[in-house]
Amino acid sequence: MPDRPTISGYPPATAADGRPAADGEQPGSGRPVWAVARRILTGRPVRWGFAAAAVALGSYAVAGEWTGVRAALASIGALTVAGAMVSVLIAMFAAMQVWRVLLAALGSPLQIRVGARIMFVGQLGKYLPGSVWPVLAQMELGTAHRVPRHHSASASLLTMLVTILSGLLTALVTLPFVAGFTSYRWAFLAAPFLLACLHPKVLNSVLGRLFRLTRRPPLEQPLTARAIATSLAWSFLSWILYGLQIWLLATRLGAPRGTAALLALGGFAFAWSVGFLAVFAPAGAGVREVLLVALFGPVIGVGAATAVALVSRALTTIGDLVAAAVAAFYSRGARAGSADAARSDPG
Repeated sequence: MPDRPTISGYPPATAADGRPAADGEQPGSGRPVWAVARRILTGRPVRWGFAAAAVALGSYAVAGEWTGVRAALASIGALTVAGAMVSVLIAMFAAMQVWRVLLAALGSPLQIRVGARIMFVGQLGKYLPGSVWPVLAQMELGTAHRVPRHHSASASLLTMLVTILSGLLTALVTLPFVAGFTSYRWAFLAAPFLLACLHPKVLNSVLGRLFRLTRRPPLEQPLTARAIATSLAWSFLSWILYGLQIWLLATRLGAPRGTAALLALGGFAFAWSVGFLAVFAPAGAGVREVLLVALFGPVIGVGAATAVALVSRALTTIGDLVAAAVAAFYSRGARAGSADAARSDPG
């Protein structure tokens, strides 16, 4: 069959395998241009280069404000830092419950300590650039407890969706009441849209389309309103506790209690959500701190705001490590008990 003519009179370009080249695909190649570009932009040199740049810029900013940061750190005190650490750990437990509730709704219920081990140990992968590593780790850890990989992947995807939507909702209903943000009250209009995205019919439909596009197995059973509402409740609780951490630190440095409460709750939720979406930054490193300093700088000064952001980052990092270590230690008993039961079972 002769080549199909084009408007220009030349035959259409072909890929390496002889088929007509798709839109955006280089002639003579078997890969679209966008796929090549995505591979380059998400490759390890670019990701680690960004991470190094973020660390360098952050270090430069801290060095410029070090006098104020050092004074602020001395003013916070060990007792306040300890209280903030407790808030972070409880917030992490609430966030784990979001994932565990959704995983159970998909047909794979887990005991708390088993779920904690899979969630917290897998979460350490977020310190690598890109958001895929925690999901992959949780998928592999879950197989040891007979959790199908597609259940783990679906639960992780749903947890991300619920967490980001609840975080943005938290920011929308708090930040517009802070002085300087009143002109952004129009953002309330986005709240009904975000809530609509979490309606069971809408969410199940979106997930079905997404799984078809990514060639993933469909949900074996649709998500119920109860599962979504329960996961949202745990997610909002985690934001309140993370906000309490920031509030404790900021008020210790002179922030007005009322203003600090709104900024801490909505500001941390917003900064975390934006940092999470910046997949090229490991655990949102640099992005979250910049936003927190921008929010609290006008209230308590740039030096004190930088101290709050740095202490918060240190507490959440330590919390991730402590939670993973504790969960791994206490889940050993569950694994040992399961192994003993398997050996004693004559069947």
